[in-house]
Amino acid sequence: MDRFDGMRAFVRVVESGSFTKAADNLGLSRTTVTQLVQQLEARLQLKLLHRTTRRVSITTDGAAYYKRVVRLLAELDDIEANLPGAPSAPRGLLRVDVPSPLANIILVPALPAFHDRFPDIQLEMGVSDRNVDLIGESVDCVVRGGEVKNGSLVARHVGDLQLGVYAAPSYLAEAGTPSHPDELHDPRHRIVRYRWAGKLPYVMTKGEERVKMGGRYLLAIDDGNAYLTAGLSGLGVLWLPTYMAKEHAANGALVQLFTDWRIDPMPLYVAYPSNRYARKSLRVFIDWIVELMARHAPRTP
Repeated sequence: MDRFDGMRAFVRVVESGSFTKAADNLGLSRTTVTQLVQQLEARLQLKLLHRTTRRVSITTDGAAYYKRVVRLLAELDDIEANLPGAPSAPRGLLRVDVPSPLANIILVPALPAFHDRFPDIQLEMGVSDRNVDLIGESVDCVVRGGEVKNGSLVARHVGDLQLGVYAAPSYLAEAGTPSHPDELHDPRHRIVRYRWAGKLPYVMTKGEERVKMGGRYLLAIDDGNAYLTAGLSGLGVLWLPTYMAKEHAANGALVQLFTDWRIDPMPLYVAYPSNRYARKSLRVFIDWIVELMARHAPRTP
C-alpha cells in the first residue's frame, strides 16, 4: 500500500463521514477505500475510525492523526506544485460556498477572468447562505457576511458591504413612506425578515440618535435572492447591501429610505479550517476575492 493513498482515503472518509462518499470523491470503489483505511490502521497498529452499519466516527487517536495528516498532504501537494520542473500555475479541485446574491451579481460574472488566469483550478461552488460544515462537507472555504465567531476557522477580512434600507414603490403606496426608522414598528408597516442568525446590524445612527431596527414581519427567508425578490414584490421593507440594491434603485424598482441615517458596513470574510494548510489554489482564490471586493465592496478605513 502507498501510505499516502491510505492517508488520502482516511482524510476523505473523515471529512465526508462516509466510505461511500469518500470513494465517490476519490473516484475509487468503496471496497478499495475500505481496504486502504484498514491497511493504514494495520500499519499504524491503531484504530482510527469507529464503524457501524449506520455511521462512521473518528477515534481519539484518529482525530490526532487527522490533524497532522491533513496538513502533511496539503504541504506535499504544495511542494510538488512548486518544484522547479513542475507547472507553476496552481491546479486542482477547490470547493467553495458563497452567498447566492454575491455569486449571481459579482463572483460568477467575474469567473471567466479567474479561469483565464488559473485554467487548471477546477471550482465546485455551493451557492447558499446556510451554515456550512467545512470539514464534514469537504469544503475548502466559505465567503460570508458578518463576523466569523467559529474559533476553528481562519477568517480573512476581504471587504465591507455598505447597507441601506429599501422598499418597493408598491409597498410604499400601500403603507406610506416612513420618515423615521421607529415608524417601522407601527402596525401598518412590515419588514421582510432575513434569517441571517443576527448577522445584520439592526442599528441605525443619526448624530447622537441610535435606533434598533425591526418591525412586524409576515415572511422570513433564508436565501438572499428570494429575500430581494420579496422586497421587489412589495412584501415589506428590506435591509440590503448596496451591490444588491444598486440596479433596482437606479431603475425605480426600489426606493431607498432613511438616506440621512447610517448603518455600519457589514464585514465580508473568507474563512477556511485552521487545521488545514492553505494550499496554493486556495491562496490564489482568496487573493482573487480580495481584488474583486476592492472594486465592489472595498474595506472601510
